[in-house]
Amino acid sequence: MSTLSPTIEPTGVQAAQMTLGQYLFDCLKQEGITEIFGVPGDYNFNLLDTLEKYEGIQLISGRNELNCGYAADGYARVKGIGAFITTFGVGEMSACNAIAGAYSENVPLIHIVGSPKSMEQKAHRLLYHTLMDGDYHVFRKVYEPITAYTAMLTPENAGMEVPKAIRMAKQLKKPVYLTVALDLVMKPVVRRNGQTAEPAKTNGYSLQSAIAHARQLLEQARNVVILVDMNTLRYGLQAHVQKLAEQMNVPVASMMQGKSAFDETHPQYIGMYGGAFASGNVRSIVEGADCVIAVGLVWSDSNTAVSTAKLNPLKTVDIQPNAIKVGEAAYTDIMAEDMLNALQTIGYRQTKPIPVVSFPYDTTGGGPEQPISAAFYYPRIQRMLKENDIVIVETGTLIYGMSQIRLPKGATYIAQGGWQSVGYATPAAFGASVAAKNRRVLLFTGDGSLQFTAQEISSMLENGCRPIIFVLHNGVYTIEKYLNVKTENQKYNRIPNWKYTKLTEVFGGDAFTAEVRTNRELDEAIKQALTQNANKLCIIRAT
Repeated sequence: MSTLSPTIEPTGVQAAQMTLGQYLFDCLKQEGITEIFGVPGDYNFNLLDTLEKYEGIQLISGRNELNCGYAADGYARVKGIGAFITTFGVGEMSACNAIAGAYSENVPLIHIVGSPKSMEQKAHRLLYHTLMDGDYHVFRKVYEPITAYTAMLTPENAGMEVPKAIRMAKQLKKPVYLTVALDLVMKPVVRRNGQTAEPAKTNGYSLQSAIAHARQLLEQARNVVILVDMNTLRYGLQAHVQKLAEQMNVPVASMMQGKSAFDETHPQYIGMYGGAFASGNVRSIVEGADCVIAVGLVWSDSNTAVSTAKLNPLKTVDIQPNAIKVGEAAYTDIMAEDMLNALQTIGYRQTKPIPVVSFPYDTTGGGPEQPISAAFYYPRIQRMLKENDIVIVETGTLIYGMSQIRLPKGATYIAQGGWQSVGYATPAAFGASVAAKNRRVLLFTGDGSLQFTAQEISSMLENGCRPIIFVLHNGVYTIEKYLNVKTENQKYNRIPNWKYTKLTEVFGGDAFTAEVRTNRELDEAIKQALTQNANKLCIIRAT
């Protein structure tokens, strides 16, 4: 893992004049952050004023703090790390759900909070946006369980705290929380060399023991499978996994939360495994293997189809970012990339060919005038995807259907497979569009989900983003309807019938829009969107 340099040189500012705010943004800029999301509030004005004058990072305004957190999350999944700014109390509390989601999904975010003046905090004054009890630590304490690190910045400690917080976010793949008082942002920062942590290293003895144990499993195995999951993505292990798979000549499957962690056009990719959610072919290959090499596995209910996945732990090599388990034996202080590289030295190579599997959406069916349905639109979606696309999928029924899509080479797939907060995908698509201006972004959402966070279509238009947005219109919270099997026709699951293709008019922008009901109309809308997307945002409402 990488470390920060001990000092961060100022950007166009003499060291003696560098303010706390400038130093903070210099640190973020060094990490490759070129945009920071935010919503203005009384206590963060000095942060935003500093950022407006700062060269190299642009402020991207969102419509509310929750959406800014989601957008920063989507941005981070594309660029590796993201940041956003809120005001004290009301702003940061609105963003809690986004931060909790990033914590659950292992996404590194820097949440910066502008707080009241330091003297007012020390005097415990009863200010607006507080709980009227004089406690200015309460909201930071709320964040402690859902972040990897929290700190209150001052000119004296910023040189230590900012690098440490960023390092924690990067190493642990979790959000961190930094708050700075309004009157301290413009104060000269006291320069101190930040403490640099040594990069995490593999214990050689532990690695040798783990490899010896893994060799015993592989020597007895005729059928080996590699299984990739979320932490393969978060810790950048894709290339290591592919190299191992090719050397071993074994099939590779992905879990739902790890989709796109392995090239799905690769001849060794066999599809998604998730217990009952997997195709029968993939399930039999994975569960029938003599040895499963699981990389970055998250044993969640959504990943395992409510525990219907069946892996024999005694036949599993479980590779986590900094620890390994072979069978029931645990080996600590081993970096995943070192284990993956060491496995190649064993010399195992499967002689029989990779199993031939069929992918659910490889064949496009349905007559032109037939009403659209899942069996018809998923194959059409798969067919329209291109290399290096960014595909963002909302939670609900879509997240399960889209998990079976076979992605093109270089595609990035974003979905909240674990946290599953309804409404996440639209702001995340905004964030991804900002992070990757030269890549095509496609958002797949339901009407109920879109109604949570539709305001960010306005932000997309304001910032020249051009995603293709598919809105699946059912008139209900479909996933909730399916999950509640005890009652029928629940009134609480119904949602208002918005005119989704008119949203861009309300938000003052230009877009290509279409409403489709038949396969012919869907095919024509997709054809038009692929052309129009070069210049404008596109919305396709499927009913």
